[in-house]
Amino acid sequence: MTATSTATRRWLERLNGSRHMLWLLALFSFLETIIVPVPIELVLIPLMALNRHRIWRIATVVTAGCLAASLLGYGVGMVLYQSVGTWFIDTMGMQSAYQAYQGFFDQYGFIAILTLGILPIPFQVAMITAGLSGYPIALFVLAALIARGIRYYGLAWLVKRFGPEVERMWRRHALVTSLVAGLVVLGVALGMRWLAKIVM
Repeated sequence: MTATSTATRRWLERLNGSRHMLWLLALFSFLETIIVPVPIELVLIPLMALNRHRIWRIATVVTAGCLAASLLGYGVGMVLYQSVGTWFIDTMGMQSAYQAYQGFFDQYGFIAILTLGILPIPFQVAMITAGLSGYPIALFVLAALIARGIRYYGLAWLVKRFGPEVERMWRRHALVTSLVAGLVVLGVALGMRWLAKIVM
């Protein structure tokens, strides 16, 4: 075992033993959604495996932290885009992703937010775009809740079912799984949109 993995394991043990673990996980989720480029799954999987008795509570607080960050990002897009929003996009190097997402969002709205929330693409782009466009905040929150709920509650179910082995599976197949899930959601959503047009 390397010194880095030993230090990481000790850090996780301290976090697991902390009475503030749930609050800290909510904070980590908030920071990951806003700016931290490290997937929170690296922390979540071992902690969920150690705390199966409260695994759904962990998924809930992480989802809540993500939603709080999403609302902040939405607010930046709605009120502070010309200053904070453009600075953030430039600093994070998201110019191309932001420009590419514009047309997708303009055409599909809810579906675009939902898809981006599942795919391994920075969600900040969806937050700022939704806020800037004046997209209904209730629909934005619903899309973010569904997308991140699938991500975190789905992970909790996998850990509940397979235990710590999920970490190895996630490291190996994270990108493929996320892409498949995102494409399935996109396909279902587009199908529902098409049916709605026919009915109307």
